[in-house]
Amino acid sequence: MTNPAPFANDDLALACRLAREAGERLLSLQRQSALVAKALGDEADRLANEYLLAELARERAHDAVLSEEAIDNRKRLSQSRVWIIDPLDGTREFRELRDDWAVHVALAEAGVVTHAAVAMPARGELFASETSAARRVQDTLQVPRRVVISRSRPPAFAERVAAALGASLVQVGSAGAKAMMVVRGDVLAYIHSGGMNEWDAAAPVGVALAHGLHVSTLANQPIRFNQSDVVLHEGLVVCRTECVAAIMGALTDIGSERN
Repeated sequence: MTNPAPFANDDLALACRLAREAGERLLSLQRQSALVAKALGDEADRLANEYLLAELARERAHDAVLSEEAIDNRKRLSQSRVWIIDPLDGTREFRELRDDWAVHVALAEAGVVTHAAVAMPARGELFASETSAARRVQDTLQVPRRVVISRSRPPAFAERVAAALGASLVQVGSAGAKAMMVVRGDVLAYIHSGGMNEWDAAAPVGVALAHGLHVSTLANQPIRFNQSDVVLHEGLVVCRTECVAAIMGALTDIGSERN
């Protein structure tokens, strides 16, 4: 299927607006709702998803959408432009009133993320795949020697990677929150074993790459999006380029430890 011509820089502006505005709606719900625990998380997922789907239908009616909170329309596989969204990445953290949850909005074209935004509303932050605005900590020595991993699914090989970098481990919520710690220069790397989905990774990957970071599978292979199987079985590494050799060396022959 042939899609209409791209919208160029308007796509990035749209991604940023949607991530920011969905985040604002989630913050408002969190502050005003009498719902608690699971009910609050369910309502947040529904609210943000409905907003993002409605806006994409209005702004990019000819594009496909892959969302964590919607039925997967397999027609996306025949389209070159697919918006990959996670309306609330870190529902558990949102329910717990933590700040490590995010909204992900990404556009993948021919399997590659071209535009992306990650909003962290509780921190008042928005990260975008705008290379001209991307900033990096210039000196690795300024970055705390830490590796961030999942709170709920810490990799079995995390200690090995941390030792290779002379680093400590820190556990944080959403995938977006963890990847943005690398972007900010709060940690050297973020590693995750197999099992995350495309909507967890697409926007963080797009932002990280725009900031000059290394992104790959645990086997040091590039990640392709809009696949038939949306699970990233080979895991994810987001790190400073100076750390790639040490991390990949530590991951050699990890075998079944990946899952």
